[in-house]
Amino acid sequence: MAKAPNEKFETAVFAGGCFWCTEATFQMLKGVKSVIPGYTGGMMEKPNYSEVSNGKTGHAESIKIEYDPTVISYDDLLSVFFNTHDPTTLNRQDRDVGTQYRSSIFYSNEEQKQKAEGLIKKLNESHAYDKPVVTEVKPSTEFYEAEDYHHDYYKNNPGDAYCQIVIAPKLEKLQKRFNKLIEQ
Repeated sequence: MAKAPNEKFETAVFAGGCFWCTEATFQMLKGVKSVIPGYTGGMMEKPNYSEVSNGKTGHAESIKIEYDPTVISYDDLLSVFFNTHDPTTLNRQDRDVGTQYRSSIFYSNEEQKQKAEGLIKKLNESHAYDKPVVTEVKPSTEFYEAEDYHHDYYKNNPGDAYCQIVIAPKLEKLQKRFNKLIEQ
């Protein structure tokens, strides 16, 4: 697993639609040290929000999670990921449409790749969803941190309409389904 320098933490990188939603979701979990919104998976170096939003950079809105594997496992992170967004819609989450909102897992080693592909296979074989999972599993590429105003968006803007209509219901679902993983 990818380790932070001189630390016991590991890294996971996911894209599941708007990074405001995924950031808020994973920030609630025990054992998560940090969740950083950003851009990855594209061709452009040092993209900004405006460039990624036009869908032409190839980057996805993503989050980089640093976590303590003695508290929360990569398997648990994958489970939360697949249960808090729709992994069956290609290049879309809710009203957000475009390749920048695709469902992706960016693995940093063979173990992460195998776990992600194995879970996708299991979800498809068990017909866990009405449609096949379209989440892509790709090797990690350069991760570009998003602009400061995207960090802690839900925490800083809980009254925002997007936060109330889109993010809050996802967090309620997370609390009901994964209560044992939630930081109390």
